[in-house]
Amino acid sequence: MFTTPSGFSPHLACAEPEEEEEAPQEGPGPGACLADGPPITSASLDTLIHNLVPTADYYPEVTYVFTFLLSARLFIPPPELLSRLCELCIKQQQHSTSIQAYLLRKFGPKILQLLTEWTETFPSDFRDEKMVGHFKDIIHRIAPCDEAYWKTLNQVLQKLSQRLALIGQGEERRGEVSLNASSISDKLVAFKTKPPPIQKDMLSICNDPYTLAQQLTHVELEHLRHIGPEEFVQAFVQKDPLDGTQPCFSDQKKKTSNLEAYVRWFNRLCYLVATEICMPAKKKQRAQVIEFFIDVARECFNIGNFNSLMAIISGMNMSPVSRLKKTWGKAKTAKFFILEHQMDPTGNFYNYRTALRGAAHRSRTANSNRERIVIPFFSLLIKDIYFLNEGCANRLPNGHVNFEKFVELARQVGEFMTWKQVECPFEEDRAILHYLHTAPIFSEDGLYLASYESESPENQVEKDRWKALR
Repeated sequence: MFTTPSGFSPHLACAEPEEEEEAPQEGPGPGACLADGPPITSASLDTLIHNLVPTADYYPEVTYVFTFLLSARLFIPPPELLSRLCELCIKQQQHSTSIQAYLLRKFGPKILQLLTEWTETFPSDFRDEKMVGHFKDIIHRIAPCDEAYWKTLNQVLQKLSQRLALIGQGEERRGEVSLNASSISDKLVAFKTKPPPIQKDMLSICNDPYTLAQQLTHVELEHLRHIGPEEFVQAFVQKDPLDGTQPCFSDQKKKTSNLEAYVRWFNRLCYLVATEICMPAKKKQRAQVIEFFIDVARECFNIGNFNSLMAIISGMNMSPVSRLKKTWGKAKTAKFFILEHQMDPTGNFYNYRTALRGAAHRSRTANSNRERIVIPFFSLLIKDIYFLNEGCANRLPNGHVNFEKFVELARQVGEFMTWKQVECPFEEDRAILHYLHTAPIFSEDGLYLASYESESPENQVEKDRWKALR
């Protein structure tokens, strides 16, 4: 599902969970496993759910809330989890009522705080009508507090409604862009000779590498903004072998639509770069386009936009482009080889990971949004999470949830969530953005045809391919 033209395949290992790990014991209070104790490494699902429920004098740590809400969907659907939470809260309320009335007044705002965190971090969960129903049920069944409490509740519901509307609007826009781009590409596939010249090219729209790098950053951050943390878990969801229920996600495609749209954007940018290089009839013009995209890639690196950087490098390394030896001989390529070295897959992308850590450090200490930008090479992030998922079991042999695994998953996803919240500091150029989304691109066959027309086939394999394409 997450393939790219570059075809990189990093290999990450994850230590097997220890079979002898003792789970925390069920204690008298929901916070027994967290309060002043050692970190949770494994526990039963029931224990983990209990640890999520606030009391009058306990509230789970923010990191625990995020980690559990992120990973719990592998074991229990969000609506069922919220229903369980509602039941436990009602029991907790009854327990508080039997002790002292003031404890009850402290409990209401805490459960509202928990639900607020859920709606802010995982708003897509509440697209399910059952979730909204459970949300209102839990609020109305917990003892009403003062007027400020209800005012806060209404603000939470209003913000949730706004977030859901934005998610829907984003999906509609990306659907329209995808439809336009697809229809143009489909028309180009039909040509059996060199595709006809496209009326516009990138250099006629934008000839400044820094400006194009800024607009690419706009596109990247727009895509990142719509990706929910739950999509990283749902992308690799498998049937839990120790669970007799059905898988938690019935509409899997929709659960990862934003993530998949972002991968499609990466692939589109690869093909757009290759198209722009193969399109000019003259060698000198092709060399100029190569040099232009090298400069754009360098500006992306300086900005911290590693995803566009890798897409450009991948496009320039596609076979129809890399075989143009006479064209490359005309271009100044020293800077390109430096960038290639930075993104070299050797040592599990050691050079790139070093640069990413540097960008992350700059982001943490930044005084401006310009310095806060970190856009990781997304396909590698997906593969890191994939290998973490494959290398570690979700459950231990005793049936307990391998919570240690999900703490690491939450760390990786949480870092990404921090990066995606950065507001793009660059001014939008609508003409450039429109071109990036809708410019015609050659299919792979179209690229080869254009490449062979520009520089004739050199060996029998290329001659046979050219003959077959024509």
